Amino acid sequence: MNPRLPLAGLLAVALFVSALATVYVQHHRRMQFVELRKLERERDAMQVEWGQLKLEQSTWATHERIERLALEKLDLHMPPAAEVVLVKQ
Repeated sequence: MNPRLPLAGLLAVALFVSALATVYVQHHRRMQFVELRKLERERDAMQVEWGQLKLEQSTWATHERIERLALEKLDLHMPPAAEVVLVKQ
């Protein structure tokens, strides 16, 4: 029996296992890259939505709108200047 034959067989098995591991790692990396891109798109969409919500919040909280609602819904009016009292600390 040739002593190189078991070594060659062992090297062939090691080469095959290494090739399988390389394919698996490459596939895993690609799947993670796809997931990363999906999460980045989701993040971008959330940032756009956040900007729209901040704009909406600033619209709902304008002084003019609050003053109009106070007049229309609560029947509140600005007191005359003579009735305004400033309290100092």
